[in-house]
Amino acid sequence: MKIAFATTDGINVDEHFGRAGMFAIYELTADGYKLIELRRFADGRDAAIEESKGIAEIHDDMVQSKVAKLADCKIVFLTEIGGPSAARLVKKGMMPIKVKETVSIEESLQKLLVTLKTSPPPWLRKAVNS
Repeated sequence: MKIAFATTDGINVDEHFGRAGMFAIYELTADGYKLIELRRFADGRDAAIEESKGIAEIHDDMVQSKVAKLADCKIVFLTEIGGPSAARLVKKGMMPIKVKETVSIEESLQKLLVTLKTSPPPWLRKAVNS
């Protein structure tokens, strides 16, 4: 199962979904995890999405494009996400997970791995088996 992490440095979950210029993509299995790639949407913050915020149709298209480019991931870790963007992820079968403060990707993966092996919630069990 692929997991995306909104990140500025490839090490920490430290970015908002819309303005994230990069997502670290990991493959998670019952045995562990490995980095697959860094998907870049922009150098630094995704200024194009930020600047289009007041232009509904253009902004919506840009967010939808980002969602489509992450659609092979079952889970997306981030610091913040707007309601409409979260709904788009869920509609594609992706689970957005907000972290309250910056956390390392490694720590997030370790916790997820433990949860998978002990008592995964129904949505996680379904994501792993699909």
